[in-house]
Amino acid sequence: MQPVDIQYTKLRWLLTIGGLLLYVGDVGTDIGLAVRYFQKGDSVWARLTLAFVLAGLLVTQIFSYAWYEDDMNDVVMNAVGKPTVSGPSKGSLVVLHLSGVGIFSRYHHLLKRGFQVVWTSAHSNAAEERQGADHAVFCMATDLSMLKLFETFLESVPQLLLQLYIVLGHGGGSVLQYLSMASSFFNIAWSLVDYRRCLRRSLAHIGEMPSGLPTAIYLLYKLCTITSHILSYTLLLVLSPYSAIGLTVLSLLGTAWTHVLQTNFCSSRKLELLYRAVIGVILTFTFFNVKGQDTKVHMAIYYSFHVFVNVSAPLLLGLLKPASQTEAFLLTVSGLIFAGSALGLCFLVLYYLFLHPKEKWREADELDGGDTVDGAVEGTQARQRRENFLRPG
Repeated sequence: MQPVDIQYTKLRWLLTIGGLLLYVGDVGTDIGLAVRYFQKGDSVWARLTLAFVLAGLLVTQIFSYAWYEDDMNDVVMNAVGKPTVSGPSKGSLVVLHLSGVGIFSRYHHLLKRGFQVVWTSAHSNAAEERQGADHAVFCMATDLSMLKLFETFLESVPQLLLQLYIVLGHGGGSVLQYLSMASSFFNIAWSLVDYRRCLRRSLAHIGEMPSGLPTAIYLLYKLCTITSHILSYTLLLVLSPYSAIGLTVLSLLGTAWTHVLQTNFCSSRKLELLYRAVIGVILTFTFFNVKGQDTKVHMAIYYSFHVFVNVSAPLLLGLLKPASQTEAFLLTVSGLIFAGSALGLCFLVLYYLFLHPKEKWREADELDGGDTVDGAVEGTQARQRRENFLRPG
């Protein structure tokens, strides 16, 4: 039986609108900032700012369309071979994704279906029917949250790093730059929590993540470790722009690690290679369980390196380029890095020792039929997509 708290609520529907507004605000401020850079003649900053926006946009459109196509071709979910699966036709999907607004079609479909579940039919469905409807909406929300996670680490996180480097390394700082950084930060926070909660609620064999304190501690762990890492990378870039080569190498090492693990997320080999490259970028900034395995040793190694980078960056800048920054600047940023690292690791230990959900309320059955999604059957491709995606770490 499904737990009582795994329901798609009115608050959840409103939070989805909030997530959409954060996404639009994040991309909008970055585009506005790129225009401002062009107007000021800073073409390099403008191109880099736009490059990160386009990278996140392009990758999310590719995966969004591929998942729609997988669902259309799934013999379980679409047994009669309809040209659509609970959404626009294939031709419309091509146009939407080529136009760069494929993710908005998913928001529209999720909000429409969620509205039907929580308002239109909230009191008319039997308990079993309501459970199926709730699960269906969470499956849709999970697909969207996975795409948002891609966008976050390809656009919001690199954008935050870039703008911090411009402000700290080249002086100044406009209101629009600070708005862009704030939008990126809040978008990162929302994406991390939304993805974790949606993924757990869409998979029957995974224990639900309780709201309240466990969610807050997990978010603080992620934000502290990611922010301290971004600040460390910023100092290394201030020390030398060629540090970007080192970040690229780290990303390639993360990609190589996914090859070693032989991830099996995508339905095609080419998409799998793209997925592994994206995971390499994500691992540059934070740890995730790439293949759902026991990762205690991997996590310990990762965060040992994390601490090494966070200690080394301020020391290297102070020793090798002492005249480039004031003592107050270096002490302030170093304090933020060390405090963020220490707090982040404390929250990590606290979360996994005392707050991480360990119970499972229903074991997954490989012989089960698909779950109900939008009144149809959830196909094997959709279920495998969620089961084989990154697990929170």
